[in-house]
Amino acid sequence: MHDPNAALEAAIAGVSQAAAVCRHVQRSLDEVRSITKDDRSPVTVADFAAQAIIGRTLRDRLGPGVRLVGEEDAHALRQDDHAPHRRAVLDAVTRVWPEAGEDDVLDAIDVGNAEASGSFWTLDPVDGTKGFLRNQQYAIALAFIEDGRPVIGVMGCPNLPISFEAPLDVPDSTGCLYACIAGRGVTQHACERPQIPGTPVRRDDKAPGEPVSVCASVEKAHSNVSDTDRILDYLAAHGQPTREPTRLDSQAKYAVVARGQADAYLRLPTRKGYVERIWDHAAGSLIATEAGCVVSDITGQPLDFSQGMGLERNRGVICAPPSVHAKVIDAIRDLGIAAG
Repeated sequence: MHDPNAALEAAIAGVSQAAAVCRHVQRSLDEVRSITKDDRSPVTVADFAAQAIIGRTLRDRLGPGVRLVGEEDAHALRQDDHAPHRRAVLDAVTRVWPEAGEDDVLDAIDVGNAEASGSFWTLDPVDGTKGFLRNQQYAIALAFIEDGRPVIGVMGCPNLPISFEAPLDVPDSTGCLYACIAGRGVTQHACERPQIPGTPVRRDDKAPGEPVSVCASVEKAHSNVSDTDRILDYLAAHGQPTREPTRLDSQAKYAVVARGQADAYLRLPTRKGYVERIWDHAAGSLIATEAGCVVSDITGQPLDFSQGMGLERNRGVICAPPSVHAKVIDAIRDLGIAAG
């Protein structure tokens, strides 16, 4: 195990720099598309660039033996027919790593090729592909896993406004970064200018009868909408009224629930046999837990990060403050959703 404080500082530095790179790519969507001749290429470029920056930062600060399980690898990027993408990634990375060459960047991306076993970091360099391409919400999510559970979590949300009054579909000029060590609480920082120790984030539980809001995806295919509606109807019928959902993409939903802007994140299975990936939930689930929420699968079982790259022992994800979480689990049980 790394020294927790040093590891957290390294993770904050890497995610903050990756956020700056992603902001640059997002501001240059049309330029990147013109270079690569691919409408979806900006998010691919941001994915690779963010993983390179974080891989390099962890390796330089924590030593060459750092183990990172990333969503990307550089195999395709090394091929001649991907030279335009490779050049675009290098251009993005040099915004914060000016001396980098192509081989430096490719090797830094491949720091993320470790196996998901024992103690390791896991990274989703750009979570929320469609949100990124719409110039809306996405997240850079990094966590350290030990003994099958996240113990350090850092998540950058470059477009997430600190103010609850600001619209979520308009990019924020500052953004938010959330950071935590298990058992020590979670702090909020400015995304590209993180100050340690940051501002503590702690949310209150919901009082009986107080309306709750579900934090939902913009892309409805990401969760079972009909089951979500059934759960909301159940809550209303059992004395817990609901209000309009808060819609945004990515693991940023965990942060929105953690800070009290919404009251539940329900990721209900959309098809039988679907397995969630560890990098989609490791950082966000720890951040929400450290803020006072409960995170489980749809049966109420804790998320198990000891099964490789997938949450093989879990189905779906429920994140909410304690009283709301308990009622959602009751609804899932009574409606027979967990048996589906």
